Amino acid sequence: MSQQAFLRDAMRRMNFTRDTLAQRIGITRRALDSWLLPDESAETRKMPDIAQRFVLEILKSAPSYTQSVDSVRPGNGELAHHLLSVDGYTRDSVEALLRVADIMQPIARRQKTTRVLEGAVLANLFFEASTRTRLSFSSAFARLGGSVCDTTGFTFSSMAKGESIADTSRVISGYADAIVVRHPELGAVAEFARATHVPVINAGDGPGEHPSQALLDLYTIQREFSRVDKLIDGAHIVFVGDLKYGRTVHSLSKLLALYRNLRFTLISPQSLMLPQHLVESLAQKGHHIEQTHDLQSGLKGADVVYATRIQKERFAQEETLEAYSADFQVNQALINATCAAHTLIMHPLPRDSRPGANDLSIDLNHDPRLAIFKQTDNGIAVRMAIFATLLGVEDQVQYSLREVGWRVPVYLGAEDEVPYGDQ
Repeated sequence: MSQQAFLRDAMRRMNFTRDTLAQRIGITRRALDSWLLPDESAETRKMPDIAQRFVLEILKSAPSYTQSVDSVRPGNGELAHHLLSVDGYTRDSVEALLRVADIMQPIARRQKTTRVLEGAVLANLFFEASTRTRLSFSSAFARLGGSVCDTTGFTFSSMAKGESIADTSRVISGYADAIVVRHPELGAVAEFARATHVPVINAGDGPGEHPSQALLDLYTIQREFSRVDKLIDGAHIVFVGDLKYGRTVHSLSKLLALYRNLRFTLISPQSLMLPQHLVESLAQKGHHIEQTHDLQSGLKGADVVYATRIQKERFAQEETLEAYSADFQVNQALINATCAAHTLIMHPLPRDSRPGANDLSIDLNHDPRLAIFKQTDNGIAVRMAIFATLLGVEDQVQYSLREVGWRVPVYLGAEDEVPYGDQ
């Protein structure tokens, strides 16, 4: 494990901020920050052996998040080897998966390469439109050395000829070692999973869940909070937009509920409020819930603003967009007026940038608080961790790493704030 991954894991297991850890082991925050840089960074410094031993001593009395493969895999009963929902996760098992994602970071950053899934085949079955999720899963599997087969839409599927989900699943299981499914109907992905023992990953089932998106969102929050010395416990999370059909919000709220004493502000039109069973579940876990239609007042004091696109493709015939006015658009002027310098602005993407869409505004593109591309970048490491865990190779990765043989970009985008791979 890299020095950076070791220290991040230690802070998660002890629930320490950077300042707390630095104080506990008797060093400056600046020294700790230099130890937490990636190995390839010119500014990184090697942690002294005595400091590592001290951290290990502290860890002995902390709750252990290092678990077996089976305990990391979410699910219930016969579905335990699939990823269908976040419901099967505990805080311990989430932390264990994020530890694996840390190990994957040098590969996701294109600094290292591995072949632990060489010979394995992934079937990407997307019966609903997708760009980033489909390509993210494909890239993650390929970066572990596997091969990918894609199919998109019902038109090019045997299901258009009347084949059942169970038959399709069983047939694909003979071709592939893992299956990623996106389907417009709630429960359809679980039906795929019931027909096979090959790992099935839910990439979105109608208005249901999107577990891998929630995991990468949680991972992003955790990493970005670490930069500003914050913990998720006690944070103020604001969800904005279509909370009724936004499956990313459904899954992320369940994962965040595993933490302590959170404040949730839910901002949406009356017709698009978070389903009541999710509101009640958050309240039962001891979190403070506020529901409002006033965006300006709801954003005040937010640590995270998570905006969502209106899922109009899921609207019933009688539902309209009339209630979703410009009053619900998250833009630069509003963020400047209501949010702090540390506020994290997130969106699961795609965002609708067309005039009148009232989605997350593009005038925030230069704001350092915007984390949407950090989310997509982190998605590769998290989905690699999911594949490695479900296929049982997560312990092999750190011993199989090799240097890449191609030129690696310093910046991924023309407007990236920091060099790719920094912290």
